[in-house]
Amino acid sequence: MDLRSLRYFVAVAEECHIGRAANRLHMTQPPLSRAIRQLEDELGVLLFERTPKGVTLTPAGEVLYGETGALLGRVDGLRRRVAAAAGTALLAVGTLADAAEQVGGRLVSLFRARYPHVHVTIHESDLGDPTAGLRAGLVDVAITRTPFDDTGISTHVLRSVPVGVVMRGDDPLAAHASLSSTDLAGRRWVRLPEGADPAWTSYWTGSGDNDASPVMRTIQECLQAVLWNNTSALAPIGQPMPDGLVVVPLSDRPPSDLVVAWPRTARSPLVRGFIQVAENCRQT
Repeated sequence: MDLRSLRYFVAVAEECHIGRAANRLHMTQPPLSRAIRQLEDELGVLLFERTPKGVTLTPAGEVLYGETGALLGRVDGLRRRVAAAAGTALLAVGTLADAAEQVGGRLVSLFRARYPHVHVTIHESDLGDPTAGLRAGLVDVAITRTPFDDTGISTHVLRSVPVGVVMRGDDPLAAHASLSSTDLAGRRWVRLPEGADPAWTSYWTGSGDNDASPVMRTIQECLQAVLWNNTSALAPIGQPMPDGLVVVPLSDRPPSDLVVAWPRTARSPLVRGFIQVAENCRQT
């Protein structure tokens, strides 16, 4: 196994679709499919179940996905330490799902204009880590959403976003202008990874029976669970939805803040510069 194959595998696992993963990796679908088949042949196991709608992880794939995230995180940390020893200016940025996209496309161009010599690496976290790698020491700064345990972490709010419940368009409640938590009593909710931040889990899941639901690690997995199984999930208002899904505002849930976050002990001028650039890019 090489690192490139593992990164390909992670992209397919998180997108649940070969085509979407290929777009994410800026490659065509056939070589990605071949790379996944070669990885399966090398391991001697099936990593994905193929369906007309995409792919899902097999039990063996679930194990590899969990191990690969930690492995790639260590590799990225190793690269950072080696670059630092060589005197290379390097900034590791953590993102959670679509959080970085919500800051706006100006972030990259403004940061590159201000720091053309800096090499930026991106670490995308799944829904089990709302600090997007900060807590694990994998990144220098992160763009993410609240709430989460901010012990040892400083945050700057870029904007607040109301949330709503995601449901199928044919759901009896889908036509409501807004809903409250009591309207959703008895529903089955998505289940976030074990060990995820309690404040994060409490905010983004409901109070129904979650134990019967499979663990969801990505936004796409959550949305597909709603679409296929009528499971309930929460999402920021304005987030693009697949055909067949709508987001109904939740009246008794406070907004989630889109934030730039960094360790309170950070003294790097690059981190301070990134915070300033992100603040300039915030959307009102």
